[in-house]
This record gives sequence, structure tokens and C-alpha cells, in this order.
Amino acid sequence: MSPVNVSGATHQTKIFVLVEGQSEETFVREILSKQIQRPDLLLKPIILTTKRTVTGRKFKGGVPSFKKVRKQILDLLADTSAALVTTMIDYYGLPNDFPGVASIPKGKALERVGHLEAELAKTINSGRFLPYLALHEFEALILSDFSALANVFPDRGKDIERLRDLTRGKAPEDINTGPDTHPSALIRQMLPEYQKNLHGSMALAHVSLSTLRNKCPHFGQWVTKIESLCNRPIH
Repeated sequence: MSPVNVSGATHQTKIFVLVEGQSEETFVREILSKQIQRPDLLLKPIILTTKRTVTGRKFKGGVPSFKKVRKQILDLLADTSAALVTTMIDYYGLPNDFPGVASIPKGKALERVGHLEAELAKTINSGRFLPYLALHEFEALILSDFSALANVFPDRGKDIERLRDLTRGKAPEDINTGPDTHPSALIRQMLPEYQKNLHGSMALAHVSLSTLRNKCPHFGQWVTKIESLCNRPIH
């Protein structure tokens, strides 16, 4: 049963999710927040601001430097109305000044991303902060269910099957960071018209959260941590 306040309205626990771009913002707002099945959690995505001009205009998307990421995480943590601040940033393409990059181990992808998340948590040093880096990028979620792409590109069945063959035997989060073999590069090989901001969340609207959690366990662990952390007081 969801907690209620004295007025009878459902109390919501606010969670800021610092995301890399528009696709992640739409995914968190329109898909994750509605499928997480916790009506008391309010996931509020915030797109990373990469540049601000003297006129005040903001440019959003991408991760040009860790300095900008750190500032925005700390700014969000300064808002004490949020119970939790977390991230949804691609492991692929991280800047060289990101915590832990210089000492990243040579193990499996999960070990490498775990190292970076631990270093990020250490740098931010807040019990209200939960780091998450997507293995290896947002498009791995799309590759958890090829029927999602078929719904967006209904006339490209043969090309989607070729994409399935390219990734056969690999878990979506194990697809690597090679310049021509990271998840979005593989998708564009078969579907050159694919545009992340246009088609990414359109595809994921056809994939259940349970499928994403099962096929992408690192993503699934992040969602579970959000749920479990918000079942107890966060200091």
C-alpha cells in the first residue's frame, strides 16, 4: 500500500535521474517511471547540460567532461526535496577525466563498469547518490528484444534479422565499445535511418521492464537498488 499524507493524497518520493540525452529523458519519464510499479516513486529525469552561453542558452546531451557531470550531480544533491540522485550515462565514450578511467581494470565489462561506478560514488561521497553507467550504452536496452525494432521499422524484417545474427550469442550488455561494434553502431549498420532521439524510446515502448531487467542484468540491478533504497530512509 502506498503511503498517504493527511489530505489523503499519495505521497511521492522524488528521485532525480541525471541522463545523457533526450532519449534517456523520454525513457525515464515515459517508460521506466510508469513500469516500475511503485506509484510512490517520482522519477524526474534531468538532461546533462554540456554548455551554457553568455546569453544563458543551454546545450544538452553527451558527456564532454567530468567537471560538468560533477557540478550537476552536486547541484541536484543540494535540492533536499529529492530522496535520491542517480545517473543514467553511457559507459561508452566516457571522458578521460572521469573517476576511475585511469585505473580501470582489464577484467570483464561488468567489473570495469563496477570500478567506475565505485570511483564515482567515492568522488561524490553522498549517501543520497546512486551511480549508474549503462553497459555499454542506451541502445543495449533496445537489443534486448528485436521485436521492438520491428515495431518501429515494420518493413525492415530482413535487416533486423541480420542485426540479430550480428549479435547472436552475446548478451546485450556484453556488446562492446569498438568504434564499429558498439550497440548503436551495429543498429545503424543494418538500419542507417535509425536516430537515437527519434527511434530509441519509440522502440523501448514495446519492451516490458521485466524483459529489460532479465536481459540487461546491470540495468536490472540499478532499478532494484532504486526500489530498495527508497524502501528505507536515505541520509
